[in-house]
Amino acid sequence: MSETILKLDNVTKVYPNGTVANRDINMEFEKGEIHSIVGENGAGKSTLMKVIFGIERPSSGSVTYKGEETNFSSSMDAIKAGIGMVHQHFMLIPSFSIVDNIILGDEPKSGIFIDKKEAARRCQELSDKYDFELDVNAKVSTLSVAKRQKVEILKTLYRNAELIILDEPTSVLTPQETDKLFDQLRSFKEQGHTILFISHKLEEVKKISDKISVIRNGVSKGTYLNEELTMQQLTNLIIGRDLDSDMNAYKTHEDFHNEKALEIKDLYMERNGKPVLDHMSFAVKNGEILGIAGVEGNGQQELVRCITGLEETAYTGDIVICGNRVNDLNIKGRRNLGMAYIPEDRMGDGIAGSLPISDNLISTYYDRDDINNKVFMNSKAIRETSENLVKTFAVKTKTIDTSVNSLSGGNIQKVVVAREYNTNSKFMIAEQPTHGIDIGSEEFVHHKLIEMRNAGAGILLVSANLNEVMSLSDRIIVMFDGQIAGYFPNAKDVSESELGMYMLGAKHQTPEEIGGALND
Repeated sequence: MSETILKLDNVTKVYPNGTVANRDINMEFEKGEIHSIVGENGAGKSTLMKVIFGIERPSSGSVTYKGEETNFSSSMDAIKAGIGMVHQHFMLIPSFSIVDNIILGDEPKSGIFIDKKEAARRCQELSDKYDFELDVNAKVSTLSVAKRQKVEILKTLYRNAELIILDEPTSVLTPQETDKLFDQLRSFKEQGHTILFISHKLEEVKKISDKISVIRNGVSKGTYLNEELTMQQLTNLIIGRDLDSDMNAYKTHEDFHNEKALEIKDLYMERNGKPVLDHMSFAVKNGEILGIAGVEGNGQQELVRCITGLEETAYTGDIVICGNRVNDLNIKGRRNLGMAYIPEDRMGDGIAGSLPISDNLISTYYDRDDINNKVFMNSKAIRETSENLVKTFAVKTKTIDTSVNSLSGGNIQKVVVAREYNTNSKFMIAEQPTHGIDIGSEEFVHHKLIEMRNAGAGILLVSANLNEVMSLSDRIIVMFDGQIAGYFPNAKDVSESELGMYMLGAKHQTPEEIGGALND
């Protein structure tokens, strides 16, 4: 007979501003199961996890853990009770060793001193037990993203967590790394741990879950056995409708391909004496999406910063946007030539959070003649433009005067995409355009990128999400260690598994095979 480890009874969370994040949530989680919680951004998943983990207190209702009603005043109380949480953004100190990160706040003592030898022994024993393949004396700064995630999980296991919350754990992993993680999660389950798995990747949810709970607009839409739900039914429960199955259809405009929106010629840059961009050459043609796949930290961010003009480190080679060499131009100069940019960090680089939605929607073209009268801003035009964009892009807000940082992640991303889309640019850089947003918002953003391509714009898509790269791209290049490791002139001719091998460095094409990336 199954044993209930966690039970939520009519949990409601209302914030002081009147926002109802969760309303009368009833859920049960059993010992030794993998239980996924899915829903759109702003649906209430994160708030519910914060309630379970002691970061938030419910406004009403109760949380019962191992038969006792909880009254956690902080996450430390939850950790002591046996609940662990691995956040989407890692909470690690890169300059510390793995051991030091794991034991921080719970150090074994020998008298008044920390027993480093015992700490290392216990941590290595845990790593070996779960087949994590870590040298616990290594510095975190030397680890891959996948290994850093393992350190985060070991932190929870070191504190004897029986219930582990994983928030978007596969967002930056290759398919091979994801499969390895899933093997380890199944091992946790067999040893009696309960896993709460939060993800927007529904294929992975279906692959790993025993049960799936759906939240929509703060309300539970039920808990189901995995085998009871088809992908279509799951999608419908999450967003209340079917997804468009013909998303990537478009009209062929061969004449677009006569010109190049972007050319990168022999781009080279060093950091701390090591090449981070190692003689890269490729082009993005008008009317196409060129996808760049790669594990985070292989030069993608530096490449984008060089193209946009954000990079301060000197580099050699040429960057040509819409036929113009732009090495000596600033960001505004490059935008004036036809460049648009959806940044990876929407909060840090994409918006001015405290300003209203309307200001954010015109911030990259505020000097345009229809917006700026040279002496005063045209407030009427700004309102009309902003209201039209909010309506077109289905941004959920009561008014355009609301500060943009009060929106959910998916709606903030829609504001960024709407602004860049409205520049009518010839060249778009879309950097992780749907990272951390829900399936409905993701579908919408993808449609808008397809529309831009169909209208003749060249799009450089940089994403760690292989499904996104493969479904949107016309051509694909893979980056590894600052180089182009693989080039695929037809995105439909390569499998996810094969791309993963190139992303990990297990495969690498010859210069002759890669050479077509500039001219095909």
